[in-house]
Parts: sequence; C-alpha cells; structure tokens
Amino acid sequence: MSPHKAPDSSRRSDRSRRAICDAALSLVGEVGYARTTIEGIAARAGVGKQTIYRWWPSKAAVLMEAFTDEGARRSADVEGVGVAEDGELGIPDTGDLAADLKLVLRATVDGLNDPAAAAPTRALTAEGIMDPALGAQFVENLLEPQLQLYVTRLRAAQEAGEVREDIDPRVALELLVAPLTHRWLLRTLPLTHAYADAVVDHALRGLSVRP
Repeated sequence: MSPHKAPDSSRRSDRSRRAICDAALSLVGEVGYARTTIEGIAARAGVGKQTIYRWWPSKAAVLMEAFTDEGARRSADVEGVGVAEDGELGIPDTGDLAADLKLVLRATVDGLNDPAAAAPTRALTAEGIMDPALGAQFVENLLEPQLQLYVTRLRAAQEAGEVREDIDPRVALELLVAPLTHRWLLRTLPLTHAYADAVVDHALRGLSVRP
C-alpha cells in the first residue's frame, strides 16, 4: 500500500484563489459592482469570507486581480499574441506592422464580444466612472499595461522606418483602440474582425512613412 500523502496546501490555495476570482467576475456581471459583496463572492466560491480578507483588502482588489488574470489568460490563449522571450505578454513583431496590429485587434474584438467577459467589464467600467478611486485603479492596473504594449510595438515600427518619427506612440495607439471601445460601449453597430482590420488600415495611412 502506498503511503498516505498530505494534501498539497499550495495547490488547494491556488484552486481557492481561482474560484474566488471567477466568482467575483460572474457576480459583478450579474448584479453590478455596487451590489457585489465579499460575502457574496465567498458564498459563490465556496470559501469563508476570512479567506478572502486574508488575501485581499477589498472587493475592488479581488476584481482587479481577477481581471488581470483573465486578461493574461485570454492573451496567452490567442495564437501569435503575446509571449516574448522574457515570458511577458506583448504584441508580436513579425516585421509586418499591419498584420501584427490586426491580429491583436481581432483578439480584442473576440474578447469584447465574449458575454462572460463583457458583462463584468461593463459593470466595472461604469462603476469606475462613478468612483474615481476605482477608476484610477482600473486604468493603472488593467488598461495602462495593455496600452504600453502598443507603445512598445509602435516604437519598434518607428525604429524600423515603418512609422513616422514625429508620431507620438502614446497618442497614436488611441487611433487603434479608441474606435473599438467606442463601438463596444455604444452597441449601435457590430464589432467585427472586418471593422478591426479597417481601423488598422485607416490608422496606418496617417502613421506610416510617406514616399
């Protein structure tokens, strides 16, 4: 008979953490941020609320980690998007800026159209407008790291002579991501791969080096 092995506490804790993050995302999507509570998250995850307080100081902190994990997981699941030599997520650099940007924006469209992700993202975005502190956290922890990936890729394109030297990458990236966000927020027109491709084509006409 094989000897009895003690439970692996680190694996059990990771399962609990994942369950808590999943519960937080689902609850904020169903009832909104304001009505989501630590008690509700704990009940949905099947853990005690003290477990949550031991790892996070607030429900906002739970949601920030949940969104960060989910964003990284979705990026890693998209073929060709995101794993650099140092293991960090990033925009691919194949030497074809248009193709690289279209790949990433198509993945963004898929993420925004996914009901499981869209509902909690909308709820947290709306709450961030009403709560400046939460909004600042949302931008700093979730949006800004993703936007910096565009800055890095556009700077590489400048160095390769694909993008004009006088372009500010931080401003230029908004030509790419803002139209998608605008259409997603208003929900008046479909958000499609074809639209993402058109956004890239139109933006690069203004950014590219001209003969």
